[in-house]
Amino acid sequence: MPFGYNERQSQEWLAAAPAGGHLDGVPTADMASPLEERCLAKGLKMTGQRRTIARVLSEARDHPDVEQVYRRAAAIDPKISIATVYRTVRLLEEAKILERHDFGDGRARYEQATTEHHDHLIDIENKRVIEFTNDEIETLQRAVARKLGYELTGHRLELFGVPLRGKRVAGPAAPSNGGAPHARPARRRLP
Repeated sequence: MPFGYNERQSQEWLAAAPAGGHLDGVPTADMASPLEERCLAKGLKMTGQRRTIARVLSEARDHPDVEQVYRRAAAIDPKISIATVYRTVRLLEEAKILERHDFGDGRARYEQATTEHHDHLIDIENKRVIEFTNDEIETLQRAVARKLGYELTGHRLELFGVPLRGKRVAGPAAPSNGGAPHARPARRRLP
């Protein structure tokens, strides 16, 4: 079970984890998470508390805000303060290891920075965040930039919407409202 279901479940999960191994495919405390490895590769000093915060972020299946990261990290190490989480998240964002998002709820939300571009659709009724890619949108954005005399070097697209009435919303999405995270679904490639 990945970090973040609730404090009791996270502690039970960690207590059952074998030292130096994996539990259900997730690294235990003795192994560096992918995010920790990126921090080390960039030369960041990794204290024990930073490692815990990096592990929590690495295993997040949603887009947590700082308070959610703090609760998950404090369930593992009760000595971690919210100030440490804020400083660590800011450091990881400045190092381009984390990306900050504003999904319209007044809270900065985070996910690991990737080289694989994707966009977000935020369901404002259910607070679900759906990650997707669409080649037509990407082509159109580059064409608009060229038409205005620019070469596009990057962009961020966050769509906000409500489900169409009478339409079933397809598939699961990563919750952004503090709901229990689950395995992040594959990004949807739209035609």
